[in-house]
Amino acid sequence: MQNQNVFDTLKERGFIQQTTHEDEIRELLGKESVTFYIGFDPTADSLHVGHFLQIVTMMHLQRAGHRPIALVGGGTGMVGDPSGRTDMRQMMTLETIEHNANCFKKQLSRFLDFSEGKAIMVNNKDWLLELKYVPFIRDIGRHFSVNRMLTAECFKNRLERGLSFLEFNYMLMQSYDFLELYRRYNCKLQLGGDDQWSNIIAGADLIRRVEGAPAYGMTFTLLTTSEGVKMGKTQAGAVWLDAEKTSPFDFYQYWRNVDDADVEKCLSLLTFLPMDEVRRLGSLEGAEINQAKEILAYEVTKLVHGEEEAKKAHAAAKALFGDGAMTDNIPFTEISHADLAQGMDILTLLNKAGLISSKSEGRRLINQGGISIEGKKVEDPQMTITEKLFQNGTLMLRKGKKVYHQIRLK
Repeated sequence: MQNQNVFDTLKERGFIQQTTHEDEIRELLGKESVTFYIGFDPTADSLHVGHFLQIVTMMHLQRAGHRPIALVGGGTGMVGDPSGRTDMRQMMTLETIEHNANCFKKQLSRFLDFSEGKAIMVNNKDWLLELKYVPFIRDIGRHFSVNRMLTAECFKNRLERGLSFLEFNYMLMQSYDFLELYRRYNCKLQLGGDDQWSNIIAGADLIRRVEGAPAYGMTFTLLTTSEGVKMGKTQAGAVWLDAEKTSPFDFYQYWRNVDDADVEKCLSLLTFLPMDEVRRLGSLEGAEINQAKEILAYEVTKLVHGEEEAKKAHAAAKALFGDGAMTDNIPFTEISHADLAQGMDILTLLNKAGLISSKSEGRRLINQGGISIEGKKVEDPQMTITEKLFQNGTLMLRKGKKVYHQIRLK
């Protein structure tokens, strides 16, 4: 156990949003090794930046001697969580859910120590898919008040647009997960993002009613900008933890480009730097704040992709935005000589490089002066790209001020 109670560490760093019983949770975390869980619904084949804050929380708790359970929602994923949604989630096949769950396991193993039972990974399909409907409603459903459920934020937001009975069951299933984990592993604490508050308190309440035992819940602040917008989204979509979906360079650049006002919060929540250093870096102003942003980008990239990739991304950024030679660490797309035999229009090239999602977006960007080739702005959306424009087999594209992408001839 660390000298400082991990609850105080999490509070000081700004993680904790709501607790069911603050004093009891703090006391529990200070006197024994607590088994706790966080659930991850496998809605994609990679975790993203939104999940990363929860992973860092698990790391803090594990380092303080507590035991994490990473619950992969193979069962709940078949229903879909209505929390924070204005529409119904897409239905996924069992095969897709299974594939995504396996990807999560691999990723989580990079952050948590699963050796010798120090952390556990389970899939709620192991018990949810075996449930018999009538016994479940009789034994578990009777403990839930529909009137009370309808006041929950996750349901209230959906009532006007229509809430399916399928989604209405989600709270019962997540609550049952907590009960099952309590019975199997003596799990006493459920953690999650603040949008999970209603589900978490329902689960703790179910354990009290069914087992007559105390159980607790705690939620974290959601990772948002100072304007209250969720972080982890770019024009290209989510910022993923999988290097194949978001390259280490793009990942580094995302953090390097956060607003000045968000630097201290991100350093506090997403790195393990001491708080004195976090506050010092957060107080830098003017051009000096860029130093803090570089440290933030380096530290988060190191945690997610390893030190080697963090160094490469840092060097590539220096090469583009400061002194230093060009490196090979900038994202690239390969095209063949045959592709360019008749020339290729700029919009097709931008699309192949993943810099635009549609040709209309490309035309708009070019008309606004947002696309450059080898440092020169593209002025004609009809421009044809030929091999003559390439230097040593590469062509450097830039979107906006900070998104770089190489085209390489193969």
